[in-house]
Amino acid sequence: MNSFGNIFRISIFGESHGECVGITIDGCPAGLSLSAEDLLPDLERRKGGIQKGTTPRKEDDYPIFKSGIFNGKTTGFPITILFENNNTRSEDYQKQRDIPRPGHADWVAHQKFGGNEDYRGGGHFSARLTTGLVAAGVIAKKLMPQINITATIIEVGGEPDIEKGLQKAIDAKDSVGGIIECTVTGVPAGIGEPYFNSLESALAHIMFSIPAVKGIEFGAGFKAAKMFGSEHNDAIENMQGQTKTNYAGGIVGGISNGNNLVFRIAVKPTSSTPKEQTSLNWNTEQMEKFSVKGRHDLCVALRAPVIVEAATALVLVDMMLIEQKIKRVIEI
Repeated sequence: MNSFGNIFRISIFGESHGECVGITIDGCPAGLSLSAEDLLPDLERRKGGIQKGTTPRKEDDYPIFKSGIFNGKTTGFPITILFENNNTRSEDYQKQRDIPRPGHADWVAHQKFGGNEDYRGGGHFSARLTTGLVAAGVIAKKLMPQINITATIIEVGGEPDIEKGLQKAIDAKDSVGGIIECTVTGVPAGIGEPYFNSLESALAHIMFSIPAVKGIEFGAGFKAAKMFGSEHNDAIENMQGQTKTNYAGGIVGGISNGNNLVFRIAVKPTSSTPKEQTSLNWNTEQMEKFSVKGRHDLCVALRAPVIVEAATALVLVDMMLIEQKIKRVIEI
């Protein structure tokens, strides 16, 4: 439900406009040096209000460790990290309550939770909860210094030119989506647990847990359907498993093959858009025109690369621990 992982296991909690959001990490080996400052660079990348096209909502996002750290090192027991919510404007959502936002979780949450859901800022469906994922991702990356994970935006609003894509949204007074590509180097061959916990399965699972993600493809992805088998096959060149091409994206049979891991995700346009729309008012049971107020991202994909990197690290560290590629106790 709200937990993910086998050995390195995370549990996420909080709501967008609640007192805090946070994460609990179980299975982190003891003896890893860790401080709040270690988390700040990636947390800064996730923040809104820093780059054009992101929400003006600004939170300090300073990590508060509540357990699992002693004398600057992990204890081997669960690590709980909190992030306070201080810059909220809940009244924006009270005014909008009667008309569930199309494309957002308002309607389905109301059906599932019987009106008991925290609707402010999207509640626990908000991307605000990814703050904890980013924090956990930093810890995962510190456990795998030999692995490098880099995610970049390669398209916004259908445009390879990011500025051009954002301007398209500004001119239309609407929101746009984007595509993010993630490349991972240093992954050893043999990582992945077929059948139902293959490397692709686990990565797809956690990627679709990131709000607004609607698609994922590995290597050649959907283009593979248009290729000949002899063309798509990656010829093995040496005993290290290096391949001439990488159409498989570094995964064969659900297991890493030692080449670069490459995948892309599709992020939908932000559902909360200022453009006037028509939707159901569930009090009057009539369709009405409305416009979403409040502070929202023009393109939510802009802040997603660091979240994608963190999510990737969480999958890899868990599988590395399963494969016993990481020491369960860090040497002091």
